Amino acid sequence: MAALSHHEVWSAIDALAARFDMTPSALARVAGLDPTSFNRSKRFTGEAAERPRWPTTESLAKILSATGVSFSEFAALADGGRAPRPRGVPLIGFAQAGSDGFFDDAGFPVGQGWDEVGFPGLAEEGVYALEIAGDSMSPVYRDGDRIVVSPTTEPRRGDRVVVKTVDGEVMAKELARITAKQVELKSLNAAYADRVIERRDLAWIARILWASQ
Repeated sequence: MAALSHHEVWSAIDALAARFDMTPSALARVAGLDPTSFNRSKRFTGEAAERPRWPTTESLAKILSATGVSFSEFAALADGGRAPRPRGVPLIGFAQAGSDGFFDDAGFPVGQGWDEVGFPGLAEEGVYALEIAGDSMSPVYRDGDRIVVSPTTEPRRGDRVVVKTVDGEVMAKELARITAKQVELKSLNAAYADRVIERRDLAWIARILWASQ
């Protein structure tokens, strides 16, 4: 395979982001990189922007891992090919999540009424998406953002999680502490109080993997 040119590599990154309905900055965030990593202003160096700057091998590896795209597929993009379609996951509004019939007792999506949205690099069983409404979780999650949630990934302290109580209340918080008796949750919005929930009052807790913003 012929070596890829500077233009082809950056064009492939742009095409990959576009295929998953993201900007290059959003793609960088999803991959855990600085959001400015793929900015056009960083693609050349020098005062006159004369010297081409290449993305690092590490940054390429991270975006391929985050999107589930192989290097051969990425190389095809550089040659004008098309990226694979994103994986479809179930989607409902955050407010609907508290209603009966959308989740089983373990927090897995079930029943009717789910829409579908495409997200990259998600292979975990039971992964689903919730669409945020309102400002109760801002500035971390804003109205219209979609959070991708996994009921199979064990949450740890500091993780952002979605919690449902046996009374049907659903909330997104940061996991501060979990014991055999209680779950301590830190609010994402300083205007809202932190919560402590008894384990007997907890229906399920699921880890937030990432958000599309």
